[in-house]
Amino acid sequence: MSKAVTQLFQDQAPSPETFEDAIRVESLCVCYGKQRAFHDISFAAPRGQITALIGPSGCGKTSLLQCMNRLTDLVTGCCVTGRVLVDNIDVYAPQVDMIALRRHVGMLFQKPNPFPLSIRRNIELPLREHGMRKRADLNERVEKVLREVGLWDEVSDRLDSAAQALSGGQQQRLCLARAIALEPNVLLMDEPCSALDPIASGVVEDLIARLRGKYTVLIVTHNLAQARRIADYTGFFWADDGIGRLVEFAPTAEIFERPRDARTKAYVEGRHG
Repeated sequence: MSKAVTQLFQDQAPSPETFEDAIRVESLCVCYGKQRAFHDISFAAPRGQITALIGPSGCGKTSLLQCMNRLTDLVTGCCVTGRVLVDNIDVYAPQVDMIALRRHVGMLFQKPNPFPLSIRRNIELPLREHGMRKRADLNERVEKVLREVGLWDEVSDRLDSAAQALSGGQQQRLCLARAIALEPNVLLMDEPCSALDPIASGVVEDLIARLRGKYTVLIVTHNLAQARRIADYTGFFWADDGIGRLVEFAPTAEIFERPRDARTKAYVEGRHG
């Protein structure tokens, strides 16, 4: 969505379609006080594809996601160095509009977090905050995104019911609908299936796979089979002396079938981690 990108800077930004990579991370480091979460991370996530981040807990994968839309700004004592470029715009540049950035880069969390409002209001609220006021426009967008996440047929007759009465899987799909209602280019997902039962997890996973081509997806997952099924590219993280590092980044088939690093091979074969 080029309009959202142009709002990131005070000056006009180029169209995102001119850049092959939707995300570029360059020499990125994050510290929480004196504790370094990860060090010297660099990679590029291709536009319109799904990139999975795998590795054991504590190696900085979630912290990396939080850098993409500057949720790290909300953490006291967090220091970020290096660069994160989304559609060739440095998101840590001082002139970046934070509201526009978080519209452009949506996020889905590990645990479903619907607002304590109706199903309809969960989607309308961010739309109204970003200037959409006409009832016809709101209705159209609500139906569109609920159809996109496969919820419309399940909830169309109870849009004014409480969102928290939905099942866990339905809540997670509603949260995804809420994120894509703002028409982002990038979707960040932090273990979006880990709090769901296997059936709901399968539904959400299938939905994520169908997002390929429409959005650039960056997903953290501990489910190696899931990463192998849905990701086009995969980055393997490991922690040395408590500091996270990106060991290997490659097309998913290479990571799982022809890993270059012995640590990657051991991890994907289940021999450590």
